[in-house]
Amino acid sequence: MTTAPNPIQLQKHLKGVDYPATKADLLEAARDQGADQDLIRALESMPDREYDGPNAVSQAVTRH
Repeated sequence: MTTAPNPIQLQKHLKGVDYPATKADLLEAARDQGADQDLIRALESMPDREYDGPNAVSQAVTRH
């Protein structure tokens, strides 16, 4: 069982993302901001679609 990343840490590592953003955009931003493997895995588990803002990303991450 994996736990969802801390929402504050998630947004810290997505700082500067222009929304709407694709899953690939979010992964690139997180890697550029030094996100750990747990956060990267959480983002990778999200559906491959466009996200309209930080809340949509947080919701997608917590569902997996």
